[in-house]
Amino acid sequence: MTIIDWLERYAPGLQALSPQERAAITHFSFLWMLFEARVLKTRASAKAIIEASRQWAEDGRFTSETFGQELAYFRARYVADGAFTYHFGHLHLRRNDAPDLVKRVLKGDDVALEEVAAAVLIIVYRFRNNLFHGVKWSYELEGQLENFMHANMILMRAIKLHERSNRG
Repeated sequence: MTIIDWLERYAPGLQALSPQERAAITHFSFLWMLFEARVLKTRASAKAIIEASRQWAEDGRFTSETFGQELAYFRARYVADGAFTYHFGHLHLRRNDAPDLVKRVLKGDDVALEEVAAAVLIIVYRFRNNLFHGVKWSYELEGQLENFMHANMILMRAIKLHERSNRG
């Protein structure tokens, strides 16, 4: 029995995932590990994400377009008619995850570049926590493809921003 055979037998919903869904989640895992190691120096937290975002903004390394598509996706997913959607609660934002910052950015009340970068990365951080700590397994990873596709783009851009910022 291979590992994937075993997982398909014991992991709820894994068999139902398409190859594209499996790939997006696998890619997310590797991208997160790289992001956390390089950008956050193995100490993932909202505070570390906010500090990195501020540094990139100070260095003038990104524009409103850098995370624009992903921010638009998150706004459509988490805010409707000025109120937070059902999905927003499933991020499970904790007090130390800067929930007020995330809410302001999602509602469009704060559009400072460093705040936008921090908010989208904190959402990705919550995806990471919810995936690695089992919350996403409670609903068998259903409906997560777009989340992980957008998260993967954000992580790739953030790693590039960090590398450019460190090269001067």
